[in-house]
Amino acid sequence: MELSVLFFLTSGLFLGWALGANDAANVFGTAVGTRMIRFTTAAVICAVFVILGAVISGAGTTETLGKLGAINALPGSFMAAFAAALAVYLMTRAGLPVSTTQAIIGAIIGWNLFTNNATDPTALTKILSTWLICPILAAGFAMVLFKATTMALSRAKLHLIRQDAYTRLGLLLAGAFGAYSLGANNIANVMGVFVSASPFTDFEFAGLLTFSPTEQLFLLGALAIGFGVMTYSKRVMMTVGTGIMPLSPVAAWVVVVSHSLVLFLFASQGLESFLQSNGLPTIPLVPVSSSQAVVGAVLGIALLKGGRGIRWRVVGGIGAGWVVTPLIAGVVCFIGLFFLQNVFDQKVYAGGLGKAPVAIFSAPAGTAVGPDPAPARNKTL
Repeated sequence: MELSVLFFLTSGLFLGWALGANDAANVFGTAVGTRMIRFTTAAVICAVFVILGAVISGAGTTETLGKLGAINALPGSFMAAFAAALAVYLMTRAGLPVSTTQAIIGAIIGWNLFTNNATDPTALTKILSTWLICPILAAGFAMVLFKATTMALSRAKLHLIRQDAYTRLGLLLAGAFGAYSLGANNIANVMGVFVSASPFTDFEFAGLLTFSPTEQLFLLGALAIGFGVMTYSKRVMMTVGTGIMPLSPVAAWVVVVSHSLVLFLFASQGLESFLQSNGLPTIPLVPVSSSQAVVGAVLGIALLKGGRGIRWRVVGGIGAGWVVTPLIAGVVCFIGLFFLQNVFDQKVYAGGLGKAPVAIFSAPAGTAVGPDPAPARNKTL
């Protein structure tokens, strides 16, 4: 594989690391924040199941992301992923759980603007609608689950030690399910921009398994996510676990399950096929914000309790991060694409989708301007 290809993929790995560092908090933050599960245990389980979810069930949401903007040159994919990763990293440094989905959407729109490619309004509307539906759905799940769980526990009259043990086990199982759902739903954010320009070919393992180019990309991205979980996720876990409002261990379990159900619903191809075969409305396969899901679930429980104990300043900071993140990603992507094309002579667009990319400086007479129709992955640094 060419050195340039490996270099361009590093931004996807950076984005995967940033997603793991930030979004692991949405899976195990409440469990770690309530001190029911040690951070090391949570990080290991999260890393393993994120990888499984990405490789096994990650294909569904990539198609919708590709419709928004099919970035078809590796330098363009590199810059989109880098811009999204930088935005997420900055928010992670601030301790805020932000949306990797919003970051990559902002970066793709930045690429569309730079290359004069139209942003598909249908795909954009579908994705934006989930940003509203996702936290509301998570809040609804959390309210129902919290009410049902507390009623069941009051009737069971378990000894405190046994209830504690069951809660820890429940948090571990819910976290594993949440990590799987996170990998399945959000791997499109990490490697989706590379699918159209994938440098890989089918890879056979021992004559038994064949990994498609997309599956190979997803595996690399999932490993990067797992590394991010292990190395840099603790600070954001504590923000989610204790920052919005104090949570009991049972409430923490409800939050994780509610968040996981939302992510799974928007990533399940099997569920979509079942609904279609029975003539029922389908749930769009869209990479949704795990941050919005977990915050929605926490707020759902808080509202069920009358809204007491909510730290609205923390909620406001998180909300501001959701607005700023796609803006940062879009601006960084647009500026970065200009430098890649005009300073480093990299083709960020392979042609055939729309107009020529934006040219800030006029070229001398007789100089060809615009995208090279040759695939960008044949360029070397």
